[in-house]
Amino acid sequence: MMKLIKDQSFGGERPLFGIEDTRLEHITITDGESGIKQCRNIEVEGCEFYGKYPLWHVDGARITNCYFAPGSRSAIWYTNDFVMSDCIIDGPKFFREMRNVELENVTINDADETFWRIDGLRLHNVTLHEGTYPFMFSRNIYIDGLVSDAKYVFQYCTNVEIHNAKIVTKDSFWECENVTVYDSVIDGEYLGWHSKNVRLVRCHLAGEQLLCYGTNIVLEDCTFDAACDRVFEYTTVEANIRGNITEVKNPTSGHITADHIGRVTIDQYLRPPGNCVIKTRS
Repeated sequence: MMKLIKDQSFGGERPLFGIEDTRLEHITITDGESGIKQCRNIEVEGCEFYGKYPLWHVDGARITNCYFAPGSRSAIWYTNDFVMSDCIIDGPKFFREMRNVELENVTINDADETFWRIDGLRLHNVTLHEGTYPFMFSRNIYIDGLVSDAKYVFQYCTNVEIHNAKIVTKDSFWECENVTVYDSVIDGEYLGWHSKNVRLVRCHLAGEQLLCYGTNIVLEDCTFDAACDRVFEYTTVEANIRGNITEVKNPTSGHITADHIGRVTIDQYLRPPGNCVIKTRS
């Protein structure tokens, strides 16, 4: 049976250090540092966090209907087997060095340097606003429902599956490996540079110089915005494109098919084998 702590406020240094098998209801961490640290098996419902580093080194936590203020920066690190739902986060640098993390119906209003080095991340209906470099160095990621306008998302990630996302960004999916994205919109320059085994299915892509320096890039029934130019440069690619594409430049090998291609640029900088087959359906 879990111990219950409710309707209280705590501040200062480590006020709830080391608690185990405990449910927290409607508590407030007012200030200070490390409010809930080195703990195990906790449930947190309807609480508010204002102090720094409130949840570090926690094994087994379920967080529901909570609010994290801007001052709760770097709030959740080194915490494994973690579930969060129906929360609002206004602080930066959340979720680092963790294993087995699940979020559902969560809004993160300062996504700066969030989700770093996570192994086993599942997101459902999550929104990220502002900030830079979320998801850096994370692996084994599954996402269904993501809206993000943060910059430089998904860099150095491995084993990623994404469904139903709308991502407005820049320099996304750089140096990633084993990525599949379904039924999503990705809007931003320099998508997927230097990445391996990237598969995009029924996605709409916008931005300049997309999918360059890539290895084994696959597009199935994707569409491109009219502004997309210089795509697939120095990339091995298998692409089935619906509609038009403005410019293809120096693909290394593979096959590219579209309804219409505005321009194909093959110049002296083409890299071997330089035998990509490019054709239109019309």
